[in-house]
Parts: sequence; structure tokens; C-alpha cells
Amino acid sequence: MKLNDRQFLNLIPPFCKIETAAVALLPVPYEGGTSYGKGTGKAPNSVIEASHYLELFDEEFKAEPYRMGITTIFPPKLSGNPAEVQKAIQSSCSALIRDGKYVVLLGGDHSISVGYFMALLEKHETISIVQLDAHADLRETYEGSLFSHACVMSRLRELTKSTLQIGIRSMSAQEADRIEREGLAVYTMADYRKREARTKEFINKLPDPVFVTLDVDVFDWSVIRSTGTPEPGGLLWDEGLGLLKYIFLHKKVIGFDVVELSHEENDRNSPFAVAKLIYKMLAFKLASYAGNDISDWPEKPIGAFLK
Repeated sequence: MKLNDRQFLNLIPPFCKIETAAVALLPVPYEGGTSYGKGTGKAPNSVIEASHYLELFDEEFKAEPYRMGITTIFPPKLSGNPAEVQKAIQSSCSALIRDGKYVVLLGGDHSISVGYFMALLEKHETISIVQLDAHADLRETYEGSLFSHACVMSRLRELTKSTLQIGIRSMSAQEADRIEREGLAVYTMADYRKREARTKEFINKLPDPVFVTLDVDVFDWSVIRSTGTPEPGGLLWDEGLGLLKYIFLHKKVIGFDVVELSHEENDRNSPFAVAKLIYKMLAFKLASYAGNDISDWPEKPIGAFLK
């Protein structure tokens, strides 16, 4: 694996050394699965650049989570048809997982999640999925493609039947019929706000381990504006972080991706918010290992964190 020229958070050795870092951030600048707005191919670089301006101290945990080591990897070479793209992503993620890294995939459009999930299945026999998204993404095909971002949950449900979808506020009639016919665990944004406690009950019941796939359009436009398929009425910042913290502290999250940011020259806020979101999610993961107390990091060992 080759180190990226630009490191997330602008970390320098020893905190970005691939040999010792607990986390590997893999940017995937791919937008072959988009259907509306473009720009997801440039989004990973935007997030990495914005991350250089984050404060590294987490005021909630009174700690500096970056000390666990976060290395940013050079993007995989992606060419050919969408199925080959997924295999290339799977290969890169598999290599990092075998090397003992906790992988964070930074997209890129939502179709990239499939390759990462297949890599996780090489290590774990069964995995549940929590999807945070404005869209159901349950179409069988879209615009003639099996690998459109509008089909990602259909592809993932071919690999696991244990899924929970939260924040949904856009779907087709066919997707709605499928949700009812198959009894899928889908909570719309309105459902979540009215029945947050019941949603958390479903989170608690979801079998471990868990993969979290986060489409940034789950957030309201006031939080993250630049995304290829925007929908109004999403999660607010504190609301979203509260939900993510609950997931990480109550489930064994073995990996996550953040996808569907769209690069726009006149929007600095969105990539900054995504960079901070990733850093907070890593803090939640570290807290879940350390019993919600990471104030004495890095004295605690990280062996359990990586498993």
C-alpha cells in the first residue's frame, strides 16, 4: 500500500505511519454510479484538504483521538466496468484489513460500499448493516446499471439480510412496495423523530458485528449542502452525532464509509463538516473500545480496537 501525499488531519509521523496506525483512511474518488449531480470524484481530496484545519482536541472526550494513528492511503486504481471497480475496492480494503487496520472508506458515490463490504465478509462470516441515508437505494437496477448508487442496498442485501435503514425520506413506489412486502427495517426521517426510542430498540437488536454506511445526504442542507442527490429535512448536526454515538457505543462497528459528498468550488463548509464527522466517528469507535473514557489515551493498548 502506498501512502497518500496528503494525509487526513495533516498528520505527520509517527501518527500517520502505516506500520503503527490503528486506522487506514482509503479515499475512493469514484462517481461512476451517480445519476444526478456530479462532483463525488473530487470529494475525497476536498475532505482531506479541509481536515487540515480541524482542531485535533475533542472537547467531548477531552482527548486527542488522532493519537491512535490514522494513515491515509493512496486511492486504488479504478478502471473497467462497475463490477471490476468493486473488485478493485475489495482488493484494497482486504489488504488493509489483513494488515490489521480499521478501514474508513471515503467516497465517492455510494456504490463503492459494496466492494468494502465484500472485503469485510472475508474476515467475518455475517455482518449487519446500518444505513444512514435520505434515499432507500433499494432499486434492483437504475438507468440500466446494477451498480448505480440507487441500487447499493439491493446489492448489499444480496450479501446480508440484516439491515437497518435510518433517515430515509425519498423512495420510489416500487421501493415502498418492497419494504412492505419484505418487512424491511426502514425508518424514515419522520419515523425517527417520532419514534427515536423504537429505532434505538432495533439498533440494540441488530446482530453484531455492524458495518455503518453513511450517505451525507442524511444530513440537513444546513449541515452538508453539497451532495449529488439532495433532499431537505435531514438530520441536524447534534442530532446526527447523537445517533452515531449511540450506534458506536451499543454495537460492535467493524468499519464505516462516508459517501456522496459532491465537490463544489464555492462551498468550504460541506467538506469541513464531513472531515469533522469522520474524526468524531473515529472518536466514538475509540470510546466504544475504551469504555467511553479515552482521556488517558494513548496509554491504553489498541489490540481490541482493531478486532
